[in-house]
Amino acid sequence: MATNGKSHKATQSSGRSRKKPGSGGSGNYYHVEVRDDDDFESFRTQDVGDPGHLQRVAGKRESGSWATVKWLVSKEDAHVENGKLVPDTKDAKDLIKKLGSQPVQVRGDRFKAKDRPNVPEKAKPTPAQTRARQQNIKKAQAARHKK
Repeated sequence: MATNGKSHKATQSSGRSRKKPGSGGSGNYYHVEVRDDDDFESFRTQDVGDPGHLQRVAGKRESGSWATVKWLVSKEDAHVENGKLVPDTKDAKDLIKKLGSQPVQVRGDRFKAKDRPNVPEKAKPTPAQTRARQQNIKKAQAARHKK
């Protein structure tokens, strides 16, 4: 085996080192936190819609369940106005409308919002809940009739 005069260790240390988790290009995004990340043990980022615009950061709990920890909104899709995140594109508008509150600036590019709107009990069942229940009943009836 031929060597070039360098030890294996010297070769390894002169190469590029591994990036730290979470350091990959998030400077181009506004972070909209919807849950505290201390409750999660691992994280995954998913592109939502067009690549590089909206991203969902999902966290895995100790129990194994997954939930949205935060949303990353491209700086091309929104801007900051008076400490609030203002959407510029349709996808960003849809996301902010689905959140439970308007994202409010914490510091820098970080914002805080509620995950989804609080629906009062007197407004339940919502039309979406009623539709889902009807679909589930139809599925159960179809499964029963197949036997």
